[in-house]
Amino acid sequence: MAYTTIKKPSDYFNTLLYTGTGAENAQTGVGFQPDLTWLKRRNGVGSHRLFDAVRGATKAIYPDATLAESTDAQSLKSFDSDGFTLGTDGATNGSGNTYANWNWLGANGTAANTDGTITSTVSANTTAGFSIATWSGTGSNGSIGHGLGGVDCMIIKDLSNARDFYFWQKTMAYNTRLELNNTEAFTTGTDNMTALPDATKINMAVSTQNNGSGNNYVGYFFQEKQGYSKFGSYTGNGNADGTFVYTGFKPAFVMIKNTTTAGTSWTMCDNKRAGYNASNYRLAPNLADVESTSNAWEMYSNGFKMTSTGSRVNTSGNNYIYMAFASEPLVGDNPATAR
Repeated sequence: MAYTTIKKPSDYFNTLLYTGTGAENAQTGVGFQPDLTWLKRRNGVGSHRLFDAVRGATKAIYPDATLAESTDAQSLKSFDSDGFTLGTDGATNGSGNTYANWNWLGANGTAANTDGTITSTVSANTTAGFSIATWSGTGSNGSIGHGLGGVDCMIIKDLSNARDFYFWQKTMAYNTRLELNNTEAFTTGTDNMTALPDATKINMAVSTQNNGSGNNYVGYFFQEKQGYSKFGSYTGNGNADGTFVYTGFKPAFVMIKNTTTAGTSWTMCDNKRAGYNASNYRLAPNLADVESTSNAWEMYSNGFKMTSTGSRVNTSGNNYIYMAFASEPLVGDNPATAR
């Protein structure tokens, strides 16, 4: 049985759904002041947007594109004690448009980190195993501190230039990568990391995705916490009565990528959007598309199960990686129900 010290996962991760107004719009109900907010329009085409408190409100990056960081004073205007305030930007607050929004709690503050050869600015929540770091690349082998006791998953973006989002998690070798904004399978090369992440730092090589000379970067780092977060892999069986993936908690959010077959999009579902069991609505971080209502999986008290034979989640013999966050732990003061 999975035991967790995090009795209420929604104190650290929470999904919020909202409808745009076209006017300044304060969203509450997150349950904490978020340090990372990920927004996506559901009922129409529109890019994903990531905002974090280390870079500052109004500064967006786009998981479905290679674009450099942009600033829009009318996008996400502030991080607030129970959510955030949106401006009049139609991409994040269009009148009548519906949005999904995923939030993570950092430290609600930053500190300089000198654990690596390159100084980073870090907001680290060691309880939840989540940190945000920014740094400037050197173009030479080096390292940056992440503020956690280890790293099991990371997303990194060059803020200065139009480049792919670098994605890695613990079931991957140090010299393999995925890219959040596209559909490639594993790419192998030694230019991103020189070794696996350790307890204090990321060991970086000379890739312009994470360490180009003079370029500015942001990294989102995750350390697995029993009963709250899980980063793993599974093998598809090609059956609508599909593979079951044990997480040790009732999932609130799951993101999956086929790493065997190129050309397959990522898939992301949560427990707040309509269709939760048995036809979860889905989005894809690499697509600006309208939300899909296709049945993909079901979520249970201790994991999730594939209900589709589609290549995005369950092709027979294909390898899939995932990241998942809990709505309720399986064991603790706030135990999960069966479904």
